[in-house]
Amino acid sequence: MAILRQYRLSNLIRMSPIETPRAVRDLVVVGHGMVGHRFVEALRSRSDSGSWRITVLAEEAEPAYDRVGLTSYTEGWDRSRLALPGNDYAGDDHVRLRLRARVTELDLAGKSVLAADGQRYGYDTLVLATGSRAFVPPVPGHDLPGCHVYRTLDDLDGIRADMECMLEAGHTRTGVVIGGGLLGLEAANALRNSGIQPHIVEMAPRLMPQQLDEAGGMLLSRMISELGIAVHVGVGTESIEQLTHQYGSPTLRVRLSDGNEIEAGLVIFAAGVRPRDELAREAGLAIAERGGVLTDLSCRTSDPDVYAIGEVAAIEGCCYGLVGPGYTSAEVVADRLLEGAAEFGEADMSTKLKLLGVDVASFGDAMGATENSLSVVINDPVKNTYAKLVLSDDAKTLLGGILVGDASSYGVLRPMVGAELPGDPLDLIAPASDGGKTSLGITALPATAQICSCNNVSKGDIVEAIGNGCHDVQALKDCTKAGTSCGSCIPLLKDLLIAEGVEQSKALCEHFDQSRTELFQIIQVTGIRTFSELLERFGSGYGCDICKPTVASILASTGSEHILEGEQAALQDSNDHFLANIQRNGSYSVVPRVPGGEIKPEHLILIGQVAQEFGLYTKITGGQRIDMFGARVDQLPAIWRKLVDAGMESGQAYGKSLRTVKSCVGSDWCRYGQQDSVKMAVDLELRYRGLRAPHKIKMGVSGCARECAEARAKDVGVIATEIGWNLYVGGNGGMSPKHAQLLASDLDTETVFRYIDRFLMFYIRTADRLQRTAPWIESIEGGLDHVRQVVCEDSLGLAEEFEAAMARHVDNYTDEWKGVLDDPEKLSRFVSFVNAPDAEDPTVAFTERDGRKIPLPIPVLRSSEEES
Repeated sequence: MAILRQYRLSNLIRMSPIETPRAVRDLVVVGHGMVGHRFVEALRSRSDSGSWRITVLAEEAEPAYDRVGLTSYTEGWDRSRLALPGNDYAGDDHVRLRLRARVTELDLAGKSVLAADGQRYGYDTLVLATGSRAFVPPVPGHDLPGCHVYRTLDDLDGIRADMECMLEAGHTRTGVVIGGGLLGLEAANALRNSGIQPHIVEMAPRLMPQQLDEAGGMLLSRMISELGIAVHVGVGTESIEQLTHQYGSPTLRVRLSDGNEIEAGLVIFAAGVRPRDELAREAGLAIAERGGVLTDLSCRTSDPDVYAIGEVAAIEGCCYGLVGPGYTSAEVVADRLLEGAAEFGEADMSTKLKLLGVDVASFGDAMGATENSLSVVINDPVKNTYAKLVLSDDAKTLLGGILVGDASSYGVLRPMVGAELPGDPLDLIAPASDGGKTSLGITALPATAQICSCNNVSKGDIVEAIGNGCHDVQALKDCTKAGTSCGSCIPLLKDLLIAEGVEQSKALCEHFDQSRTELFQIIQVTGIRTFSELLERFGSGYGCDICKPTVASILASTGSEHILEGEQAALQDSNDHFLANIQRNGSYSVVPRVPGGEIKPEHLILIGQVAQEFGLYTKITGGQRIDMFGARVDQLPAIWRKLVDAGMESGQAYGKSLRTVKSCVGSDWCRYGQQDSVKMAVDLELRYRGLRAPHKIKMGVSGCARECAEARAKDVGVIATEIGWNLYVGGNGGMSPKHAQLLASDLDTETVFRYIDRFLMFYIRTADRLQRTAPWIESIEGGLDHVRQVVCEDSLGLAEEFEAAMARHVDNYTDEWKGVLDDPEKLSRFVSFVNAPDAEDPTVAFTERDGRKIPLPIPVLRSSEEES
């Protein structure tokens, strides 16, 4: 094989531009996966790309999506979460996308392709981006109902349907995954998260045989087995048979080569992939010995007008199954089509991921295949960590490595591959507690070190962007695309900003140099209870609409005063000012609390009567309560008087506080419920109601793994298991949706409350202004692992203090609207006009549309919050 040259976008050699106008040529792209989309993006980003008219033929019903994050689809079954930005090419007249357009034939002589619907597309240049297909071993019974592959969104929908059937049948909760590589472990994780007991069957003697050596694979197997997952290594699958269970539901029996048998509800094949080269084979293109469309380093096939990129391309005979090399091939072809001279360089096969909560990383020559290479290994079975560095024969150059259990060094080690080490190799992987990692740092990396392998971005590229004014992580992502794919390099972007001397201001606003966290500590330590005193002692000026509500929230979190008491009333934003959400027409909403969605019939009747009396529009929310819209400011006290007198209280839909705790009906009513989710939800809502925070908080409780309450879309999610509860944290909606991550498993009810107490207090004390739980966890050094150490292991020794603070909140809680109704001074603020308190607000106006009451919009002061 020819020596591969290192390929970097910043060093592309471009030919002189052609001065004469050139006719627009037709380009057809077959396949619209991640690499196909990246190719179109790369081509269209060049200034001279208008010379191409691009047709993209996609086989699937969905445009390009993040197949690397495929398993995350099982957390919410929302396809839109995986959609790649710009995958529909809206507004781009040079690109047309055809979905469900499977290509059935290539006509190389006639320079056209034929789609399954009979449509023929002509081309001047053709790019094959057909990717790969899941490999299914020829095991007898592999095509029985209940057998699946793990490759596309449609595949996962099929698996989901079978999982639901399993849970409904109730006789087996077991699934078998054939294949213990990256995809197999992800499939096992998806089963486990859905309440299915997974068995992993791997023919090789260890898990992840392509990435890990024997010792690393053994440690990974042990750690995964400790999570309750059955691991079978060095074992093949003899056959799969269909049984009929006594309840009438089909079941599969999987026979293994060691004589064991597993009775399962479904089988998932994740035994590798094969390039989808059948179109090229039939058309007569050269095929590599082990499959894939044979190309040279420019990714050109045996036909000079046809290129191949991604997993279908066998570049000089070698196929690459990772997205990083695929993106590189896409960039090479984009450059070639615009008269460039780019070539495919050495492929980066590095991987880093967290499988079933276990960190795993592999980079460079991880197996030590280089002649005369040396290995430095630290294997600590007590701490469940394994680290190996592969070095040159003089022990000066890093060639590769493996990390299991603790992959915190991966971000800096991977870019050092091929470079001279800055110090003792053992120091680079020694635990920090042993004095290691003293010479390891971002400053030790050369400018050519690749920081983002997915997008071929070097340290030099990022330093240059920082010098050009990109002074935060988001700006660097927008400018260089580093961190926009797998995201593993984002910590390095932060380190580079610091290393380049870019100071990240912590100031809350121009009036306070301190961050919100620092102000919280100041208020807690000094006992200051007013904004004016805090401003006088630690700030300057008069305050603004940033610091005033922030300090008001901190004061509410650290004390029991009413938020409209004295000076605090003037600090609130437009919603808290009137204890109601302002709407687009200047009217307000009324939202009584309905703990856990459980409501008495008399309260339902009362809500209807109030809405009818005051002419309010009513709507049932996603948080399982009823909103009433259209109230004037002066009507709010009268409305709330009726609700409070009947025993209802404020739902705080207006506050940066606990909003709702959503629940399913649980074990009381549902035949699948494993625990009483309604009682848990009611208890959670009553415990944390009124708790002020940096941002709103939502919770959910599901009575089983079917997840009807969508608990993993909440800041705190609780899901029942057969023996207790699983606790999830950090799920958010909004502009950047995130699914919650598992914090702890199979907890008893008392422990669930203890952990949530600690988690919420940790969040309230340390989060930034308007920072929700998901970005807060991401911003913490150590991320979820650190949060877990603080909450579950009490690593900071603050658990008792957190729990005591929450107990004070629970003991001192009072309903905010009742506090207003009992205080004439507070009531006096609820008028439309100070100089005409009995006058109706003329700006509050409605219209009728299709029999529905619709508000007419007016310019109003808005807060940063939306309705619950």
